[in-house]
Amino acid sequence: MRVYSDAWIHKETGDLNGFELALKQTEDSKIDALLYVYKGTLADGIPLRGRVSGKNATIEGAWVERLVEYPSKKEIVQTHVIKIVGTLDSRLFHGKLTIRDLSVDDEVKLKRVGHVWDCKP
Repeated sequence: MRVYSDAWIHKETGDLNGFELALKQTEDSKIDALLYVYKGTLADGIPLRGRVSGKNATIEGAWVERLVEYPSKKEIVQTHVIKIVGTLDSRLFHGKLTIRDLSVDDEVKLKRVGHVWDCKP
């Protein structure tokens, strides 16, 4: 997989923040993707599907987030629609990342890295 990242550690708190996008081309123009959303800690990859034409990529899917409400310990399920549109090459992914219902509508510039943050050799 090709991994693109802007993940960073906050100096004062030690929190992990940012995004990572892991891409695997499956057929001529189709790609499987994992999006990692870091909001203070490690996160599981969100599986998404997309297509690529030349250097242009469009990736979409849904993120089903399961949370626990305290003190009731009630489980809350939230579904967020994700859309990523941009250009990629061997060094960089540049585009727009939208996560509906989380107020994420960001221009992102992700650099190619050797591995996902949690899979350091």
